[in-house]
Amino acid sequence: MKQFLLTLTFITLLSSCAFKSITRSKEINYLQQSASLPEKNLNVFAPKKAEKAPVLIFIHGGSWNSGRKEIYDFMGSRLARRGVVTVIIDYPLAPAYQLPAMEKASVTAIKWVQENISNYGGDPEQIYVSGHSAGGHLAALVAINKEPWKELGMTNPLKGAILNDPAGLDWYWFLNERKEKYNAEDNYDAFTSNPETWKTYSPIYELDGTEIPLLILEGERTYPGIRLTIDRFRKEAEAKGTNLTYSFYPKTKHIPMITQFFFTWSKGYEDVLGFMGVTN
Repeated sequence: MKQFLLTLTFITLLSSCAFKSITRSKEINYLQQSASLPEKNLNVFAPKKAEKAPVLIFIHGGSWNSGRKEIYDFMGSRLARRGVVTVIIDYPLAPAYQLPAMEKASVTAIKWVQENISNYGGDPEQIYVSGHSAGGHLAALVAINKEPWKELGMTNPLKGAILNDPAGLDWYWFLNERKEKYNAEDNYDAFTSNPETWKTYSPIYELDGTEIPLLILEGERTYPGIRLTIDRFRKEAEAKGTNLTYSFYPKTKHIPMITQFFFTWSKGYEDVLGFMGVTN
């Protein structure tokens, strides 16, 4: 009986997502160098032989001035094994570049995905965007702001946005009201010292109730600036009638909100895949 149970366990593991074959396509250029933007690349992780699989674009965090896509290879691989074609991007960083360049790069990456992801087994009609911390802020910008899409001459192709412990949802308020207490001026390298820029790139002021569905994941013990601005954003979204789902993570700090994705069966994957309608 013991041998039978061991064999059954082994067969179960072999058939689980941890052993599903995936393909990794790396250093794909999506942004050409120009006078205002640097060249940037992305990585694609896909289930082997995928056909019209849902797609998730992930934007990394790092206070808008650090981070790189390779750190999140583990997430790309795990999501691909769960049936999701996953695209992880790099984008221009402060202090060399500010929010306009970061937003432009992010929408350009989404445009590239819509035009090319079918070559990797992804469904261009089922594209979601996600990001952690500063990446969550950029994901909110491309999900909510309409002007960048008008500049590209296209409509927003995203089906939803997943904001993981996002910073910057109301940095106009934060930089005005809380900068002395929380050293908010540290973010001037990305947001500049111009209050009009703070407001333009605070997604809360673009909410009008017509947004794509949003999911916010928030750790109970995250940074005060994130906690306070998420609360303001949620209240404004409710007032405007925005389709917003909220998931609370008790006793969880900011960094563990992303490192939880090392573990395939974490609450993070449950929330993300559930929001995308993936049942694998």
